[in-house]
Amino acid sequence: MTLSFPNSARSYDETHRRVRFTGYDGMFEVRFFVTVDVLARGLAMRTPAEREYLEAFDKMRANILDAAKRAYNSKPQATVLLDVSNFR
Repeated sequence: MTLSFPNSARSYDETHRRVRFTGYDGMFEVRFFVTVDVLARGLAMRTPAEREYLEAFDKMRANILDAAKRAYNSKPQATVLLDVSNFR
């Protein structure tokens, strides 16, 4: 099956400092996480809050979904963590 992202929902996990979103490989849900290090690249020097991280995610959504597909296709797992190494 092909990985898809029909649900645009995302949420911020303050404890782990990452944004969570989901994808689907057929009927199987795949949990994705993108670290704030990825999202903070374009943000001001001050410490961003949840709102800024989610806005950064939305602005980078196309790149994040591309990176998610590459990471999942190279090693399919139920949970995928994306960090700066996935965006080079």
